[in-house]
Amino acid sequence: MEKTPQTILHVAGREVAITNPDKVFFPRAGHTKLDLAKYYAAVAEGALRGIAGRPIVLKRYVNGAEGEPFFQKRAPEQHPEWVETVELSFPSGRTAREVVVRDAAQLLWIVNLGCIDLNPHPVRADDLEHPDELRVDLDPGPGTSWDDVRRVALIVRDVLGEHHLRGWPKTSGSRGIHVYVRLERRWSFDQVRRATLAIAREVERRAPALATSKWWKEERHGVFIDYNQNAKDRTVASAWSVRPTPDARVSMPLAWDEVADCDPAAFTLVTAPARLAERGDAAAAIDAAPGSLDRLLELSAAQEAAGLGDAPWPPHYKKQRDEPPRVMPSRRKRADAADRPDAGPSADTGKPGSGRRRSTQPLITVAKAQHKEDALAGLERWKTRHPVAAALLEVDDVLVDSMRGRSSTWTRIRLNLRHVPERERPAEEPPDPDYDPWRDFDPERRESRAPKTRSSS
Repeated sequence: MEKTPQTILHVAGREVAITNPDKVFFPRAGHTKLDLAKYYAAVAEGALRGIAGRPIVLKRYVNGAEGEPFFQKRAPEQHPEWVETVELSFPSGRTAREVVVRDAAQLLWIVNLGCIDLNPHPVRADDLEHPDELRVDLDPGPGTSWDDVRRVALIVRDVLGEHHLRGWPKTSGSRGIHVYVRLERRWSFDQVRRATLAIAREVERRAPALATSKWWKEERHGVFIDYNQNAKDRTVASAWSVRPTPDARVSMPLAWDEVADCDPAAFTLVTAPARLAERGDAAAAIDAAPGSLDRLLELSAAQEAAGLGDAPWPPHYKKQRDEPPRVMPSRRKRADAADRPDAGPSADTGKPGSGRRRSTQPLITVAKAQHKEDALAGLERWKTRHPVAAALLEVDDVLVDSMRGRSSTWTRIRLNLRHVPERERPAEEPPDPDYDPWRDFDPERRESRAPKTRSSS
């Protein structure tokens, strides 16, 4: 059998094998797997600041940035004795031993598995129940400008400062900005999430035309402040991570005076090492002064007293005591209409009280696919079938959701028909395609490990 080609890199006093080093990971930019490994070796000082001592989810792109990734929480059974692991428990009740990276050799070892970006938990391995990191994720909606994202980030900075906390901004490596806050390890995941929700609502209050804390996409506009990134078991790409974009863009730490006029496209696998060498890491002092959540939790309590209780959690979490109904607002309206004594026949079923009245349901699902390009093709077929309605859709009316499956992502596309007159709204059809990521799921089986054929990534 032909031997798998490999290149040996010497880092942190160890030899790390990069298998298939010439495999192209970024086809449009021409970067190989070895280029990616050398990048992380060059920026290890900064990259380790974001992940060192933390459990990390392995998001593996074994076919490169344009291939479908899969998530691997459990450390591979075959791993070097110098790769550390720690056992985590999840909201589902399951447990897994995840990799803990502490040096550049361990970092390159997971890169060799096909990890393009780095996805650590906000806790340290020696205390898995008390986060030391609060993460403000600014996620721009369709049609939202980069300038809007920057303006919201500066408001976040002000809110944090007024509550005696320092935020450390970085580009997300895509269209958004992340602001991280180091914390004393005294609060639970739920408290950190609640504090982040308080930030989101305060920013929304100050800039209602720019920012939103609304969880449901049909209610959002502008920049969504994703407070649920602080729920237990959620991870965010860390600083200096390369993202799976065509240009191999990097999630870059920034000084606050850079936020107003920075260009995220300027930070790539090629340019980031030179920036680190010349200017250092803008987040170099992030660990120096962890802060207190006390004032943000006081803000949260004041918001609650004013009538703002909990907000929706991600769908796979247990229903919380004071959480509002976990159903899209448009579907709540549909259900309310069905419960009315005078509920008439449904537009598509003809059955009284069926709750499927198109006049009260502007959101429809048109595609559910394992691969994003298949979902987009389904959207185009829908537009061809319904050209009048399609012509009335605005940018924000097309909701493309990357959904978390069992070990990989899949894509759902929904349309908000709010700009289509009721008489011209097409009835909801079966999604095309209609992918079900759980169709073959056996609930008695534990999370599967990566197929052995993928180990030569």
